[in-house]
Amino acid sequence: MSGLVQVVVYPPSPTGGRRVWADGEILGLARSARDVAELVRRAGMTGVTEENVGEAEAVEWRGGGAEVWPAPEGPPEGGAAHSRLP
Repeated sequence: MSGLVQVVVYPPSPTGGRRVWADGEILGLARSARDVAELVRRAGMTGVTEENVGEAEAVEWRGGGAEVWPAPEGPPEGGAAHSRLP
């Protein structure tokens, strides 16, 4: 990716994490600001760190800023997150 890249961090998904896109390509699923900074770094952008990713001009946050990382929704009532065999 060359030139000015606009990164978009989408709202949290019900299953956890936030999709991160740049230049029309999905970079990955982030579960923290640290993940966003790493995805941006791998895309070739410099100067974006975990500490400044929330204020970086090239990063657009949708559905909440860098501090919004809700836990994924749990299993339905009476359901189990993982089945266990006796």
